[in-house]
Amino acid sequence: MSLIQAQRLGVRIGGRQILRDVDLSVRKREIVTVVGPNGSGKTTLLRVLIGAQAPSEGAVVREAGLRVGYVPQRLAIDQAMPLTVARWLALSGIKDRQQHLQVAEQVGILGLLKQQMSSLSGGEFQRALLAEALLVRPDLLVLDEPTQGLDQPAVASFYKLIEGVRDDLDCAVLMVSHDLHVVMRSSDHVICLNGHVCCQGTPTLVSAAPEYQALFGFNTEGALALYRHEHDHRHDHAQQGGSDAG
Repeated sequence: MSLIQAQRLGVRIGGRQILRDVDLSVRKREIVTVVGPNGSGKTTLLRVLIGAQAPSEGAVVREAGLRVGYVPQRLAIDQAMPLTVARWLALSGIKDRQQHLQVAEQVGILGLLKQQMSSLSGGEFQRALLAEALLVRPDLLVLDEPTQGLDQPAVASFYKLIEGVRDDLDCAVLMVSHDLHVVMRSSDHVICLNGHVCCQGTPTLVSAAPEYQALFGFNTEGALALYRHEHDHRHDHAQQGGSDAG
């Protein structure tokens, strides 16, 4: 069963067709990643899926009672406004202080609760945004380019954290990403978007698709090789574990 589905979704803004005929679904525990060039409608798609924007055509079908946690692409905070991390978490509306502490520990910011949001590093700031989104204990975690502007170690650390969150909460993850190598390593399903769905499927399938290569070039073999290497390594490890257990 799908947690959320887009059915022939279309969005028109000011006479311009941003999205057309978009079909997608996210199932429980899946990590689904949307990739595409700038201006391809990725953020608009996420906004429609979470209910922040109405579609012009088609429909979004959500599982009854679906809890969604959302991490936006950017959040501007006035440098002059006093807002600690603890206060930021309190703004979520979840009043359970113990839950705040647990989530802060989960994402690695327990020692930063008294820090001003404006003083955090890029990686710390994104973790604070993630913590706020996790307070609702989402069934679906939606992230819009959460690692934009982060250096490579911070990017790798953040995506590893997302995989851990998925396992801890048993939730699905839907994200927009420009980190193609990470997409190939971490995703169960990839959607290539350019106003419409150009292609979708497993990372291996999408990487080989002419539509994907037309958008991102032919130099993505390295990303695919990394995906295959890690996938094969995990598969071999699982088989070895199974034979040991037997």
